[in-house]
Amino acid sequence: MTILAPFDGSSLSRTALERASEFAEYRNEPVVALTIIPDDEEFARERGWIDADGTYDQTAVRDEFERTVREVAPNATYRCEQPETSDSMTATVTDDITRTIRAVADDVDASIVFIGSENAGRVSAPVTSVGSPVSEDPRYDVHIVRHDG
Repeated sequence: MTILAPFDGSSLSRTALERASEFAEYRNEPVVALTIIPDDEEFARERGWIDADGTYDQTAVRDEFERTVREVAPNATYRCEQPETSDSMTATVTDDITRTIRAVADDVDASIVFIGSENAGRVSAPVTSVGSPVSEDPRYDVHIVRHDG
């Protein structure tokens, strides 16, 4: 079993990764820190991954996330995915990210998913949150981090 911590660079995802690492020591389980970097420049700007006038370099974003993950959780395995775009006309980038988290959780045999993001920190089921759809999967427990620090 593995503890999965999706990491989007937000302070709440950082706290979730810290808590996942602490909990992993207690349970003697490995941690996988997962970043999902969609091919969507507007999404990257909204998340503060690039400046308003900067170029979206997915490799640079990935490298920065990996550096931060190594700093926060040196024993975690870093994994980066680019979500497959859905064929559904109504699917959003958030839907694609949610599907990717669930697929990786299955792939790594996750026992717990620690989620911390700006949206999941407010409520677990807003339209732009991965918290609710990820928490619906009964194969693993979910810990939603609502407060950083």
